[in-house]
Amino acid sequence: MLDTEFKKQRAQTARELAAIATDRFTKRRLLDLAARYEDDDFAARSPLTPIDLESKSHGTGSER
Repeated sequence: MLDTEFKKQRAQTARELAAIATDRFTKRRLLDLAARYEDDDFAARSPLTPIDLESKSHGTGSER
């Protein structure tokens, strides 16, 4: 199980990186990651798969 302080630090780092990210997809993924670190059930959840990422993306071109 991850240490509480470790999870807080990782969430803070992800939020700081999201603040300077230039594309929306990266910013959203970093904010989602921070939220997962802050969630008490973080370790119990299954990781996101490439299919999950594809279905959650908000493309602007022909991939829609």
